[in-house]
Amino acid sequence: MKRILLVDDHQMFLEALCGLLEKQPNIEVVGLACNGLQAIHIAAEMLPDIVLMDVSMPGLNGIATTRQLLAAHPGIKVIALSTHVEQIYVNDMMRAGASGYVSKSEGGKELLRAIEAVSLNRHYWCPSAIESLARTLNEDGKPANLSPKLAARELQVLRLVASGLSSQQIAVQLNIAFGTVEVHRRNIMRKLGLHSAVELTRYAIDHDLLRD
Repeated sequence: MKRILLVDDHQMFLEALCGLLEKQPNIEVVGLACNGLQAIHIAAEMLPDIVLMDVSMPGLNGIATTRQLLAAHPGIKVIALSTHVEQIYVNDMMRAGASGYVSKSEGGKELLRAIEAVSLNRHYWCPSAIESLARTLNEDGKPANLSPKLAARELQVLRLVASGLSSQQIAVQLNIAFGTVEVHRRNIMRKLGLHSAVELTRYAIDHDLLRD
């Protein structure tokens, strides 16, 4: 019997996932958590075999929660669940110690395959996560630098984009040309593998970049 803790800040998704897993004869859902701190508390009390961890949560996100949880309970396995399959999210969860990564757009069978694999001490990455991981390998087949480094000005622009400012407003605030801001934005998105202001904002929040 696989004992599983579910962690997600969206109640409807949490309940739907619980309903799916409770139909499986070899799975027992031992707890539901809607944030990272609650997940750490329940995990310490229930000691589940596997934690299904939402990556993007307000407050303590899934990356930081996974890191703290596994530091305290290294025997627990974590499978990341996310709408994001960009390289940076997959890589950060892998580095935090997750044993698997499944996109929320995948069907229930994919998640069940991940649970089965992880319960056998194997790693499991859904196809879109594997594509992201493949793009980070260097010519020797070893992981390349997984945390793209932003220049100081790029970091400034990213923070201002995440604060809701337009390119014109950023240009005024930083006293640079509008076109220069646009170049910085394109470079940031290329380095991070992101494609919109919404994704940039989520990245800045998840990686705690809004504070100087």
